[in-house]
Amino acid sequence: MEHKENIIYDIAIIGAGPAGAVLAKEIAQAHRTLKLTVIDGQSENSAKPCGGLLAPDAQKLLARFDLVLPKSVLEDPQIFAVQTIDINQKLVRYYQRHYLNMNRYSFDRWLLSLVPTHVDIHTGRCTEIKKDGDLYSVCIKHGGTEETVMAKTIVGADGGGSVVRRTFFDPMRVQYVAIQQWFKNNGQCMPYYSCIFDSVTSDSCSWTIHKGDYVIFGGAFKKQGCRSAFDEQKSRLEAFLGNSFGEPVKTEACLLSSPRSMKDFCLGEEGVFLVGEAAGFISASSFEGLSYAMYSAKLLADAFAEGSTYNDIQELYRRKTKSLRLRLRVKSVKRALLCDPFIRGIIMRSGLRSISPFAKKDK
Repeated sequence: MEHKENIIYDIAIIGAGPAGAVLAKEIAQAHRTLKLTVIDGQSENSAKPCGGLLAPDAQKLLARFDLVLPKSVLEDPQIFAVQTIDINQKLVRYYQRHYLNMNRYSFDRWLLSLVPTHVDIHTGRCTEIKKDGDLYSVCIKHGGTEETVMAKTIVGADGGGSVVRRTFFDPMRVQYVAIQQWFKNNGQCMPYYSCIFDSVTSDSCSWTIHKGDYVIFGGAFKKQGCRSAFDEQKSRLEAFLGNSFGEPVKTEACLLSSPRSMKDFCLGEEGVFLVGEAAGFISASSFEGLSYAMYSAKLLADAFAEGSTYNDIQELYRRKTKSLRLRLRVKSVKRALLCDPFIRGIIMRSGLRSISPFAKKDK
């Protein structure tokens, strides 16, 4: 392995998703003299399993950045409601939602395109990070090649399976495996967007969503027996809806964090920092993480702008994210309520805040 041109970067950002891209953009625009690199392990064939919905909080955050979403990022159809399904209790309710349906990979690429050109992008997957004196060495694999990048500071923006977090800090205590399959849209009668609960196969939620010519079914499952639980829930959903997804075109999977207490949030220490899901910034109730990824990245960039030492930056970052951590702690309480079959049954049967579709007339 060779060090690329013997460059020593001030900051190496591991991960080129929303957290990594926003952090690189914000720091690079404020500090043009800093040498930054982003380690980009994504490709169209290895994109993160994600419903690809831009929630109102994320939309608001983009507005605060004075950014507008290009049409090329959006997917058909646009959605106005979520069909919530409890398979085991045979309950269905509709709730209004204001999400934007988009292509998650295209969204990530668009955010990365906003990073100033003087930031180096290393394509490849980070496989190992080591402390090397006062520096950190980052091993990157791309195809059959390897290279090492040296940096003074490391930022983990690499999601639920964060290499940075598991190398230097305690891992997230509760994690699921997110599994998602894509199916050709051949006119199957499947909900445009649904949130699925099935206490027989998972203590968390799943989803269906239409994406152009495809229909997606995905969900979060406990690590042990995750694939068999996924397959069983898919069969149970098909039986409940009276229709089949058909043969999958592709299957995706990744680790998914589920913060349950304040101890699950890890911001880093000394020359290592964490943002986004790697830090625990993701909703335990809905698994929405885009807004928290971008917001935590902005807060860390502001801390870098205001602090002069690692201790200063760390303390500033901790103070700035206090309300964010509290908000996500509330989300974990919401998750406990929604994922309890008894309480969920009461809520759904009450019809609270639900909408009633007009009855369809036979022609």
